[in-house]
Amino acid sequence: MMLAVQLVALAGDSGDVGEGTAQALALLDGFDDALVHGLARLADEHADAVAAAFASSPLGDRLAEAADAVVSGSITQEHLTALAGGRVALSGAVHDALLGGFDAALGRERAEWPSAPGGPADGGSATGGPASGGPAWGGSASGDGAQPVGNVLGGVRSWLRELAITGWRGVDHDLVSAADQIIEALLAVPALRRLAVLLDGFAAELRACSPIGSAEHLPVRRWADLWTRALLLSHDGVLTGEPRPTAMVSGRLLVLGVDVHEHGTAVQFQVHAVLEPPGGGRSRLVRTSVTVAKVDTIAGPALWKLPQRHKVLLAALADRRGLDITDMPLLDGGDLVWHDDRALVSKPADPFATARLVLPGALAPAVPPLDRAPVRIAEPVLVEGYKVTKDGSFELGGAVIAVDTERLPDCGPLTPKLVAASSACVGLVRWDGGRWILQPLAVQAKVKRETTVVATGDWALGPTDPKAAKAEARAADAVTVLRERAGRLLRR
Repeated sequence: MMLAVQLVALAGDSGDVGEGTAQALALLDGFDDALVHGLARLADEHADAVAAAFASSPLGDRLAEAADAVVSGSITQEHLTALAGGRVALSGAVHDALLGGFDAALGRERAEWPSAPGGPADGGSATGGPASGGPAWGGSASGDGAQPVGNVLGGVRSWLRELAITGWRGVDHDLVSAADQIIEALLAVPALRRLAVLLDGFAAELRACSPIGSAEHLPVRRWADLWTRALLLSHDGVLTGEPRPTAMVSGRLLVLGVDVHEHGTAVQFQVHAVLEPPGGGRSRLVRTSVTVAKVDTIAGPALWKLPQRHKVLLAALADRRGLDITDMPLLDGGDLVWHDDRALVSKPADPFATARLVLPGALAPAVPPLDRAPVRIAEPVLVEGYKVTKDGSFELGGAVIAVDTERLPDCGPLTPKLVAASSACVGLVRWDGGRWILQPLAVQAKVKRETTVVATGDWALGPTDPKAAKAEARAADAVTVLRERAGRLLRR
């Protein structure tokens, strides 16, 4: 109950982000607006504003030079990278301020990012987000018959440069199509698939909106986030280095819930959990993810047919059980690099019992530098004792927590109707659209007069609802056919 009240207090202050944070957000808006119209049209006053914002920072001289180059029309790739770095610094400052306020409101202790070398090679989560293709463990620097990595990444940077100079309003089908061969080349290199998935989704969004010149509303912040991250990840050595774990951990993994990230060609199942070390010691918040390629026709419960080589993890999700893990690599950002052969299904582990008893004292992970963007905040919490309002928000203690049911995955049984009938919720707190929102992962709700738990991962071994099972059976046939065809192609 106390945790829920603290969360409500945080939600009640969501409109007051502090003067410094508000100024940083305003600068981000100015940069993002420049990308809408194109850097080729950047006015002198915008360039001066960019330079002034970083005048006293280590980036000051380079950003002033880059801004002058943009205005003069002589922008190079180095200048563009400096501008992207400046934007990441602004976004990171906003992220740190917001997450610091969240931690203070909930009394959550967070580890510090190590200053010494030895973290993940790219500074980012090896398994984080819909743009991630998972860690490149053992991945070669080039695929058979593929272009050298340097050439492929150079093509990425050139395309992103053209996008920035042209601006979103100038994007047409020809400019978007220029990315197709680049993405294909990226997919051929295992170590670059994270960037490939990111660019594939980005290009698909631009293609769906093209021609953009007359569009009324644009996802300005989102596209700027994607462009910036892609540009920084495209630099030589950022993704081709093998991520190094900071520790090999063992213990009992207690699942809080699974967040499903999906677009047309990939799906990622990101599990949020608490790791209890063997023999006592402090528990810690961790994530682990599995990512698989897909096609548009595979959707809904059939998605769970794709990660079948992770049967232990799927069984734990479906049966709501803990996992005993042994020597699992853990990265600085709190990501476990999942190995199914190093895990065993353990005793039943109710997510609400874990959230009530273990989550409050768990140490939260540090956030990798490239992941410090407000949109990437996703912190597990327990909220209970609330009333559901007419618009689906949770009301408690005189304040209202906005609830995001649009993120509920189609591959699970958790629906907006169940969320509206719930009395307790384990979810992820996010910062979206200038406010704190709650994304449900599991709820306690009355179903046929009995209080039951419904979670997004309940159908990991197949749907238990008869109607959904029939639909999944039809979709599963498509998965089987596609696998058979792929096998034939590989045997040729």
